[in-house]
Amino acid sequence: MNWDWDAVRDFMPLFRDGLVVTLQALAVGSLIAFTLGLVWALLMRAPTRWVRWPVGTVTEFVRDTPLLVQLFFLFYVLPEWGLTLSAMTTGVMAIGLHYSTYTMQVYRAGIEGVPPGQWEAAIALNLSRARTWRAVILPQAVRRVVPALGNYVIAMLKDTPMLMAITVLEMLGRARLFSQASFRFTEPLTVIGVAFIVISFLASVLLRTLERRLVR
Repeated sequence: MNWDWDAVRDFMPLFRDGLVVTLQALAVGSLIAFTLGLVWALLMRAPTRWVRWPVGTVTEFVRDTPLLVQLFFLFYVLPEWGLTLSAMTTGVMAIGLHYSTYTMQVYRAGIEGVPPGQWEAAIALNLSRARTWRAVILPQAVRRVVPALGNYVIAMLKDTPMLMAITVLEMLGRARLFSQASFRFTEPLTVIGVAFIVISFLASVLLRTLERRLVR
C-alpha cells in the first residue's frame, strides 16, 4: 500500500470544514452538559420528593439509553410531533442532554464533598440560601470536579462522529464522503485519527493547567 500525499492535500479543505463542525458541536454540547448537569444536581437536592423523583427518573432514563438512539429519536420522531430542528441543533442538544446526566453525578459528588463547616459558617454569617450556594458552596464544589468534567469533554469529543448518523458532516463524515469519491480510505481516516489524538491531548493539557490554577 502506497501513501498518497496528493490525497491528503485534496482532503484538507474537507477536513478543515469538518474540524470546525466538530469543535462547534463539542463546545456547545459541553456548555449544555455542564449547565444542565448543574441544574439537575441542584434539583436533586430539593427538599420535596415531588421534584427529586421526576428529575431522578428522567436523568436515569437518559443515562441508560444509548446516545445513538437519542439522536435518532430527536431527529426522526420529534418532527412527527411538530418540532423540527436542524441536524446540527439536534446533535448538539442530544450530546449535551446525554452527558448532562453524567455531569450531574460529578456535581453532586463535588457538593457533597464540601465540608459541613462551610454550611455552618454560612448560617452563622446569616447568608441567604442563594448567596450561600453562589459564594460558598458552588465555587468549592466546581473546583473539586474540574478533572472529572474534563474527562467528559474528551468523551464528548470521541462521540461527535455519531452525529454523522443524522447527516451532520463532522470530521468523520467528511472523510467518508472523500473516501467514497476517491476510493482512498487510508489517508483521510489516518488524518482524522491523528486529529482526534491531538485535540484530546491539547484538551488534557488545558484542563490540567486549569486544575492547577484553581487549586492555588
